[in-house]
Amino acid sequence: MKNRYPKQIVSKLALIAIAFFCSFLASAQHESSSKAPKKAVKMKNPFPVDEYSLERGKHSYQVDCVRCHGKEGKGDGSKSDKVNQVVSDLGSDVIQKQTDGELFWKISEARRPMPLTEITDDQRWDIVNYIRTFKK
Repeated sequence: MKNRYPKQIVSKLALIAIAFFCSFLASAQHESSSKAPKKAVKMKNPFPVDEYSLERGKHSYQVDCVRCHGKEGKGDGSKSDKVNQVVSDLGSDVIQKQTDGELFWKISEARRPMPLTEITDDQRWDIVNYIRTFKK
């Protein structure tokens, strides 16, 4: 009995399947690496959402975040096309539903290299408060 499928087609299908599987694994690894640990999820923001925190957060955001996330947090900053990852829309439900602790952790740890200047924990908490102003 003669094989119905030429070896070239079978080889190409195998390569496509392997590429798909590797892509799936890389995607799953990225998702798990950007998930905040439970300890971070439970962290509480020590700064109330007031005009002072929002003003400080806006200033820090403009220095450190606007070039990728954009003026309105939509992920459309002037450098967003240079990033090898999707730049988050900070007003999206996915971001806005996260706890302050999750956002703080992600700013601090999750997405590297996130091109931050030397910012303090206090500045990060103020940025978290400012990110809340992007809610749709």
